[in-house]
Amino acid sequence: MDRAAAVPLAELLDERRYLLDVACWMLGSAGAAERVVDETYRRWYGLPDAARGRIEAPRSWLAKTAGGICLGRLTGPGRVDDTAAGPGASGRLRNAERPTATLFVGRTPQGVRVPRPHPATSYQHDVLARTVRDACAAQDGELLASLLAPDATALFDGGGKVRALATPVHGGRQVAASLLTLLALCSRTTLTTHSVNGRTGLVARYDHQVAAVVSIAVTDRRITRVSIVLNPDKLRLWNQPPGSPWSPSPRDDGRL
Repeated sequence: MDRAAAVPLAELLDERRYLLDVACWMLGSAGAAERVVDETYRRWYGLPDAARGRIEAPRSWLAKTAGGICLGRLTGPGRVDDTAAGPGASGRLRNAERPTATLFVGRTPQGVRVPRPHPATSYQHDVLARTVRDACAAQDGELLASLLAPDATALFDGGGKVRALATPVHGGRQVAASLLTLLALCSRTTLTTHSVNGRTGLVARYDHQVAAVVSIAVTDRRITRVSIVLNPDKLRLWNQPPGSPWSPSPRDDGRL
């Protein structure tokens, strides 16, 4: 994977906020703006991969598309046809929303015995998660790649609502490159460890808002799978104000 194919977290959030501002300004409704932006990203993911790859300025394309949808709502019957994204768009979007990975162990089709993997202890998992955080903060690609299994996989769950990678990334070095790009720190971005689904994971914040939650799977002391949740809908609970019934703290077990 070309590292340039990944998008920094700050850019993803700024882009979505910009589209929401444009749509809200045109329609005068935050709720309507949300629906327009969702439709805009549906059309983006509805494009063939090759067509998306030829777009040199994705934000401009998205803004123009969002503006067109707003104009259609202002001048038309007020309903956007989801089929406007093109044939097969819904299927492609579902794939982008729910990436999956399968791990085969035991016997190969030829009956050859393969070693069973050894799950990591809590301590080993914790050390690896913290080292991933340090490697990303230092933009140390060699260190990060050394933590990953050669056949590691990264899954990006943007829910079709941010311009995240739509397909899994395979290979230790490719996964490392995509993570370094996504989690590149700036003055408005922080990366901390946090309990995620009962194990140590990572939480990335942008302007103090949780923008990504990262969990890792570890086998034989190497990271075999990285799952990154970027879907704003799935992160709503993580962004509850203090005092809310569910507002995760470093001791909480955040579940996704």
